[in-house]
Amino acid sequence: MAEVKNRRPLASRQTGWAVRISRWLAGTRITPNQISMIGMVAALIAAVCFWAAGGAGGGLRALLFVAAALFVQLRLLCNLFDGMVAIEAGRASPDGGFWNEFPDRISDMLILMGVALCIGSPALGWAATGFAFLTAYVRELGVNVGVGADFAGPMAKPHRMALVTLATIVSLAEPWWNGTGQVLRMALWVITIGAAFTALRRAWRLVIKLRRSEQDRA
Repeated sequence: MAEVKNRRPLASRQTGWAVRISRWLAGTRITPNQISMIGMVAALIAAVCFWAAGGAGGGLRALLFVAAALFVQLRLLCNLFDGMVAIEAGRASPDGGFWNEFPDRISDMLILMGVALCIGSPALGWAATGFAFLTAYVRELGVNVGVGADFAGPMAKPHRMALVTLATIVSLAEPWWNGTGQVLRMALWVITIGAAFTALRRAWRLVIKLRRSEQDRA
């Protein structure tokens, strides 16, 4: 019940295609934890594609960008279906909480650092990764102190991955203006600043909730 209460609200869970796929997955031998692992592998492949695109040109660069965007989205689909199979299909495991969180942090790091290596800015990548981790930390801190998870944005995980995907697709047009990674660089800056703001916003909201709960007990 705690996992359901502190679950990220996603409208996509109610769509027909998501329900059908989750039911099909539930009928196979694949476990929710294995789906989480596949998501992490997808993030690794996306990162390699980004890294390789940094030194490629022409059609190969475009192909690597398309592949990277697709694997970023596959990572998100795995994030969707691991929870649906675990909860809706009733196949949750005792170590499910670990596999729900740990692969997400690894996947965030891989994808953001892949983008950073593509544009030759590892420091910016580590900054984006650090603040992305901080948003997740504050969310889990809310759960640990008993006031529940806060999934507020503006740069939560789905927002970060949507921006990375959009920036990657837009980057396909960079040859038209002789661009060399400006779009992805801008996206990383937006993620870094946005994630920092999101962490601060969640922290402030957490403090308010704690104060209100103390007042209610009084």
